[in-house]
Amino acid sequence: MLDKATQWLVYLPATLLNRVQDVFALAIRFYVGWQFFKAGQLKINSWSNTLQQFQFDFQVPLLPPYAAAVLGTFGEMFFPVLLWIGLTTRLAAVGLQIVNIVAVISVLYLFPNGLSDPAFGDHFLWGLMMLGLTFYGPGRLSIDYLLIRRRRNVFQGL
Repeated sequence: MLDKATQWLVYLPATLLNRVQDVFALAIRFYVGWQFFKAGQLKINSWSNTLQQFQFDFQVPLLPPYAAAVLGTFGEMFFPVLLWIGLTTRLAAVGLQIVNIVAVISVLYLFPNGLSDPAFGDHFLWGLMMLGLTFYGPGRLSIDYLLIRRRRNVFQGL
């Protein structure tokens, strides 16, 4: 059995952090979503420039430039909205993770230091945040949580 001081050191921080973890998950969803949504807005606002970049600057594997521009922009605009409202959050996080990985791969050749270049730091951070959402879910401040809770109540009534 743990003494009182050890219990206090173990359980109090855990209790306090558990109370804010749903707000933290919501903050991560909004932060990551906003980063990609801004990029999508920029692409839409300057579509001709976007098409030029995908034609000459970005080297997206396996996709023609126009398709890569459309799919990338769609992903940057659609998946953040799902993250924000917390609907199919894990799927949205995986979708943005794919957009993130393709973005890194498509511009990797532009950076002489490769992945160690500081420009990729944000992409790694966003990737880790999305992995957290993928594995741990959106928290209780989401439509996903409400749907799962409702489904459990329906099955308990049977």
